[in-house]
Formats: sequence, structure tokens, C-alpha cells
Amino acid sequence: MKDGVNGVALAVFIFFFLAVTVMGFLAARWRKAENDSLDEWGLGGRSFGTWVTWFLLGGDLYTAYTFVAVPAAIYAAGAAGFFAVPYTILVYPLIFTFLPRLWSVSHRHGYVTTSDFVRGRFGSKGLSLAVAVTGILATMPYIALQLVGIQAVLDVMGVGGGENTNWFVKDLPLLIAFGVLAAYTYSSGLRAPALIAFVKDTLIYIVIAVAIIYIPIKLGGFDDIFAKAGEAFSQTNPATGKPRGALAPADPGQWTYATLALGSALALFMYPHSITATLSSRSREVIRRNTTILPLYSLMLGLLALLGFMAIAAGVKVTNGQLAIPQLFEDMFPSWFAGVAFAAIGIGALVPAAIMSIAAANLFTRNIYKDFIRPDATPAQETKVSKLVSLLVKVGALVFVLTMDKTVAINFQLLGGIWILQTFPALVGGLFTRWFHRWALLAGWAVGMIYGTFAAYGVASPTQKHFGGSSKEIPGIGEIGYIGLTAFVLNVLVAVVLTFVLKAAKAPDGIDETKPEDYTADAGDPGVQVELPPATAGTSH
Repeated sequence: MKDGVNGVALAVFIFFFLAVTVMGFLAARWRKAENDSLDEWGLGGRSFGTWVTWFLLGGDLYTAYTFVAVPAAIYAAGAAGFFAVPYTILVYPLIFTFLPRLWSVSHRHGYVTTSDFVRGRFGSKGLSLAVAVTGILATMPYIALQLVGIQAVLDVMGVGGGENTNWFVKDLPLLIAFGVLAAYTYSSGLRAPALIAFVKDTLIYIVIAVAIIYIPIKLGGFDDIFAKAGEAFSQTNPATGKPRGALAPADPGQWTYATLALGSALALFMYPHSITATLSSRSREVIRRNTTILPLYSLMLGLLALLGFMAIAAGVKVTNGQLAIPQLFEDMFPSWFAGVAFAAIGIGALVPAAIMSIAAANLFTRNIYKDFIRPDATPAQETKVSKLVSLLVKVGALVFVLTMDKTVAINFQLLGGIWILQTFPALVGGLFTRWFHRWALLAGWAVGMIYGTFAAYGVASPTQKHFGGSSKEIPGIGEIGYIGLTAFVLNVLVAVVLTFVLKAAKAPDGIDETKPEDYTADAGDPGVQVELPPATAGTSH
């Protein structure tokens, strides 16, 4: 690691940071609407076309943490970290089947969140609340990890001083970045990350295209890179007494790899920020097109993952694996291009952090504040509350990062993936059938949440006693698998069995406010609410 501040890289980083800050504030005037509703602030007026949606979803799903953590997983353990590539391949055919249906019914009824849909479909505020709380809990550590990504870049550039530096001086750059993010998100809503996503994704594609050609040339080609990586992985890890990793997963690890990929694919579009970006689209066809072109990001992700092997071959030595890729860029690139790469990571944190905070705020406003605290809230009041909550969410994430060990944030994000998967039966199941009973879905959710949390709590690692990973032995099978998928299976079993029991007992079911034609409606169809009038926006139908 180089000593001191990399002035050239820092100057380039600051240039791009200032550019996107200006864009963030100018976004408030982009397609500005007259009414002050949650549709406008939280969903960008539901007006984005194919390319804006593509960049927004890409900026939303492929975060700074992805940029840092996926190759860091390869750097630490080998090809097991490639699970992120097959799961992003699996997810797009999956979402092609249900996202257009969710868009249609949400536009027909003015739904802003997944919990809005669940409440309308099953007539259950309790189930809606469970989905909302799960979404907020799963999103908070995810936002924190975006700030961890910015912090990693700042550390490598030498900004903030060493560990013995006064805490305020050390964390000041992160505080400034947070303040700017909070300000333009508050003023511009979803339009800010939508506009900035163009810069973010362009920078990332440029950096990866250059890295995948330039770095192997400097390291002697891919043959040498894989040879050095294989040699490094064969060495014994003193903490475990086993090889550090492997170029390909061994037989015992294949169940873990497969279940983690499948479970992650099922969970990805359960996150509130994924749905927020989806519902901002102006038509059903925009969603269908995006499910066919989003796999271009999977190509990028596969190339990105190879940087982990390159970091090993380049002799990068870091105690924190999250610093491996920023340090690789610092060591291998000229200072000016390292600054471009750091800017890509930094902006790659700002975009999803903004969308995530908006999504969490929308959940609180629509499904906690409006449903349980202020049922008669006006559209303007909803928007005001959502803006304030988006600030509180970011403050919470910042406190999380500044006061806790980074591994805690990572573990909570893993737990968040287990939790958010438990909302799948209510959301996706509800999009295709009304057969499930609302109480059965709530019971299934509770079983999945409890099992997943306690199973993850019992996983130890060489560095910690609890929440040391997201894989554990699958009951009845004996193989090691992803805890979230096991919890999901239990969730579905409980929901199915209890639905039979409750229907046999003639337990009262909720009122379904949707109709079959709602799930295939498009923006031009009669009755679709693309832009709700102020008097009715945000009300239940």
C-alpha cells in the first residue's frame, strides 16, 4: 500500500463526485410535476422509459459493495465467490414471469410498495406490516455497506489519516459524502439516482473493460494469473488448518454453491429498492424489455469477479479483503485512471444508497405511518414524512458504519438476504393465486424468519462465534446449504399446510381488492392510474 494521499487520484475522484452532486440537485427539475405526491418523489412520477429504467435498475442492483465484495470473495476463497454470476443469470427469467404482473396491478391501484400490494391482495394489514418491517430491516445494513464501499476507496487513497487519527478527521470525508447524498435525495427523490446512474454505469463499464485487458497484460496473461491464484489457494490457512480456497468448488461445497445461487436469485427482487426502481417505469412493456437486456450486467459481473484472481497474482496484501480491489487499482493503474476507478466505486455507492433509503422510507410511510398512525394523511403529508424518514434511514446506516465493526455490517446484510426471501410467498404467490390464506402466509413468514435468524446465529467462523456465515447443514439431507433457502422451504410448507387447515375450518379470509384483468393491464388501458389526482393519491381501492 502506498504511503500518503494519492493527490491525482483524489482530484479525479472529487471532480466526478462534484459532477454527480450537481446532477443530483438538477434532477429535481427533470420531468418536474406540479403535484407533491409520493408517486412523484418516491417513484419519479412513474415516467421512466426503457433506458432510464435499465440504468436505474443496474445502478440499483450492481452496487459499490458488489464492485468490492464479489472479487473480494474470489480473492479470499476462490471460485466459490462466483455464485453471484449464476444467480444473476437465474433471476432474469424469473422476474420476466412476475414483474410485469406486479407493475400492472400496482399502476391500476396506485400501489407504491410491495406491502401495498399484499394488503390489497389479501386484505391483511398484519401481513402487509410483516412485509414492510422485513423490507426495512433487510435494507438498512445494505445501505451501510454502500458507505463501507466509499470508506474502502477513501482508505486506499490515503484520505482521513491512519487508525490513530482523530475520529472526526478520519471520518470527515465520509460525513461529507453522506451529507451531499442526503441533501440531493431529499430534494430530488428518485429522479436523482436515476440521472446519476448514467454516469455510474458508464464509468463502471469503462473501468472493467480497461481492467480486463490492461491488468492481464501487465501480469503476463491469464495463464500466469490462474497459476499464481491456484498456488496461493493451495496454501494452508493457519486459522482453519485447511487450504485457503480453490479455483473450483470441491464436491462438498457444491450444495452450498447451488443453494446460495438459487436462494439469492429468489431474494434479489424481493428487496424494496428493486421494486421501487421497477414501479418507476412508465409501461408494462418497459419492464419486459428490461428483463431481456439486464443480463448485460451479468457479463460485466463475470469479468469483475476475475479481478479477485488478478489481485492475488499482483501480490496485493491486505488484512481487510474489501480493500483488495481498490488496492489493485491503486497499484496497477496510473494515478489518473485509478481516480476514475475509485469514482466508479464511490458513485456506485451513492446511487443504490439513495434508492434504498427512498424505498425504506416509502415502506414506512405507506405501510406503517398511513396504515397505523395517520390513515387520513394527504399525499403532501405522505411525501414530507417519506423525505424525513429517508434522512433518518441514512443517518442510521452512517451510525452503523462509524460505530460498529465492518464484519457486523456484512453479517447483517447476509441476514437481510435470509429475511427478505421470506416475503416471496406472499408477494410472488399473491401475483398468481389467491389460494393462500392470509394467516397461513403470516405464520409461514414467522417460521421462516425465526428459523433463518437462529440458524444464522449458530454459524461460527474463525473470527467470530455468531453470524459467521449464511450456510448450514440442511435438516433431513445432511448437506451444507444456504440457510435462507431452507427457511424459505419451511415457510412454504407451513403456508400450504395451514391454508388447508384454515380453509377447512372456514376461517375468515380477507377481501381481495384486485381483479384478474388488473394483472395484465398496461399504461394505455382504461382505469390504469399512471398519475393519481391529489384527492385520491395514496388511498386504498
